[in-house]
Amino acid sequence: MGEVFECEIQARMRDINLGGHVDNVEALRVLDEARLLFFRHARLTTDDAGRGLLRDLPSGVAELVGAQRVDYHAEMRFVAFQPFLVRIWVSHIGRSSFSVSLELRVAPDHAPAVVAETSTVFWDTAAGAAWPVSDAVRTALASYVGSPVVLRERPGR
Repeated sequence: MGEVFECEIQARMRDINLGGHVDNVEALRVLDEARLLFFRHARLTTDDAGRGLLRDLPSGVAELVGAQRVDYHAEMRFVAFQPFLVRIWVSHIGRSSFSVSLELRVAPDHAPAVVAETSTVFWDTAAGAAWPVSDAVRTALASYVGSPVVLRERPGR
C-alpha cells in the first residue's frame, strides 16, 4: 500500500441533529472537507507549499465528483473539542478519473464509523470535456494507491 493521508476535522455544533448525534449529511461534509484538504491544500512534500495531491493539475482543469458510495457503521455522538479523524488513499486511477477511499473515525482507537469511496473526474473547463490524466498527476496519485475500502454488498446482488 502506498501513502495514506490522515487529518483531523474539528467537530462543530452544527454537525449534530436533535437526537444529539452527527447527522449523515454532516458526516459527508466532514469527508468532503478532508478530501478538499488532501487534494488542494495539504503539505504532502517539503517543497509543495501546501498545494495538496493535485498540485500539478493545470489551471482550467477541475475535479468533479462523479460518484460516491457511503456506508455508515456506527453512530457518531458529538463530543465537544474532539475532532473527527479521516484517512484517505487513492483506490483507482483511470484515463481521466480516479477514486479515493475514505475512513472516518471519532477516536484513534475506534473502528471507522463511516467508510466511503468517491470517484472524481478531471474536467477541462475550456474544452468542456474530460481531461486525460497527465504523467505528473498520475505519479502523484500513484504514490497514494491502496486497496479500495470494503463497502457492504448491495441488497439483491
